[in-house]
Amino acid sequence: FEGVGFCYPGAESFVLRGLDLTIPAGETLALVGPNGAGKTTFIRLLTGLYTPSEGRILLDGVDLREIPRDELRRRLSVVFQDYNQYQLSAAENVGYGDHARMGERGEIERAVEEGGAGALVAGLPAGLDTQLGRWFPGGVELSGGQWQRVALARAFMRRDADVLVLDEPTAALDVDAEAEVFGRVRALAAGRTVVLISHRFANVRMADRIVVLARSGVVEAGSHAQLMARDGVYAGMFRRQASGYA
Repeated sequence: FEGVGFCYPGAESFVLRGLDLTIPAGETLALVGPNGAGKTTFIRLLTGLYTPSEGRILLDGVDLREIPRDELRRRLSVVFQDYNQYQLSAAENVGYGDHARMGERGEIERAVEEGGAGALVAGLPAGLDTQLGRWFPGGVELSGGQWQRVALARAFMRRDADVLVLDEPTAALDVDAEAEVFGRVRALAAGRTVVLISHRFANVRMADRIVVLARSGVVEAGSHAQLMARDGVYAGMFRRQASGYA
């Protein structure tokens, strides 16, 4: 990101401005900040859904605006906050992560295990062939946390993606389940670039680098230990959240 700013058409103020950030290949980066800091806008810019109003975003030195959309999407695997809940079979819900491999049962089973949905699928009446949702007869409705695990499995379906983006991917899970998912992501995403947004600071500590974002750009950046030693914005946010668990 080089001097990136974004303003919605017709709006007077920028959601983000003056953003300069480099994410090395293979790094696990956690993005934190208060509500309204522009974290989700950052993700939409990164994935090419939004075009910067100012500045530019480069992937391997190439401006995102010059990369064909299909090629860009092949390189990305994303779980958004508002992930889809397809009223289809469990296999199709996961397989949509990579259309080219939807017919490969082994790939779907791999993604289910890597996404942490193995026990969930095993408990369904017809396993991967179970109809999910209540739109059609015989469908099984899932809890929010279960749908979230299916969405994570869908992200792992895209084996060839070298950038994994997780925007609040575990908001519907309890703390223990979230820790298990993040540990799984860290282990299985080795070699890939991971960009993670989470409001639970207990789990962003696993990131190689934590970036504190504000509308004005990057406020702080470093490892958990570095930022705690700096005793700045991140340390204050972390301690306030930790006091709630005391």
